[in-house]
Amino acid sequence: MSGFVEKPEPLQVPGLVHLHTGKVRDLYQNEAGDLVMVASDRISAFDWVLQTEIPDKGRVLTQLSLWWFDQLADLAPNHVLSTELPPGAPADWAGRTLICKSLRMMPVECVARGYLTGSGLTEYNATRTVCGLALPEGLTDGSELPAPIFTPATKAAVGEHDENVSYEEVARQVGAESAAELRQATLAVYSRARDIARDRGIILADTKFEFGYESTPDGETLILADEVLTPDSSRFWPAEEWEPGHAQPSFDKQFVRDWLTSAASGWVRASEQPPPPLPQIVTDATRAKYIEAYERLTGISWS
Repeated sequence: MSGFVEKPEPLQVPGLVHLHTGKVRDLYQNEAGDLVMVASDRISAFDWVLQTEIPDKGRVLTQLSLWWFDQLADLAPNHVLSTELPPGAPADWAGRTLICKSLRMMPVECVARGYLTGSGLTEYNATRTVCGLALPEGLTDGSELPAPIFTPATKAAVGEHDENVSYEEVARQVGAESAAELRQATLAVYSRARDIARDRGIILADTKFEFGYESTPDGETLILADEVLTPDSSRFWPAEEWEPGHAQPSFDKQFVRDWLTSAASGWVRASEQPPPPLPQIVTDATRAKYIEAYERLTGISWS
């Protein structure tokens, strides 16, 4: 069993209809039919959404996504319409709220990998492939791949695992033309972001995107949606510490994972018991790591 340790009740805002409470984001619809995405400070680990929040996390994710959307505007149009607060919304939503286009979303996580780690490493060690793509012998944890690869995954519900799937399965689900368009867009956006991050001393090991189609008079246009290139959706490694052969230090929730799996937490991952609250030292360290990623990538001071 997994999911929310304690699922929050959605706020009721005049003029907005609550649609969904996700691991991090709450989704509403306004009277014009646009989507209102609110990034919370919730954090998840091991398929659990923890009861302890990370202060400023929602704002960091939102502001970093906006910065990346600007960097990628010539490659991929995005879903953002406005960053203004909806009338009647609580002041706490400032800086964490996006008004977005309502799209026909693709039912797939579009994952790009430039380095081998995580579930890709597990599959490689067993079969020398990732999502059915053959890779050279001799790769290890943290190895750079010969070229970036598209390794899609299913979209899992809260409390469940995403599962890697083959390109052929994506084509079966969404059609050959859309599958090809998703692969091309994913690899183009990843390559641009990898180069930008590298110039700032950060390795973008892998990331996942979500895309949807917007109807236009001339047909449908592929749109980059949700969050993009944040520590929640990407593996960012400090380039100066990169050393293949073992797990790399990263700009994400690693402090949370490490504490939960340590004796100090008292939590047994294999049990059906929810994880305990995080201690302040872990919360503070995680917040600092998210902010460091934002500042190193954007060059903008958070404070």
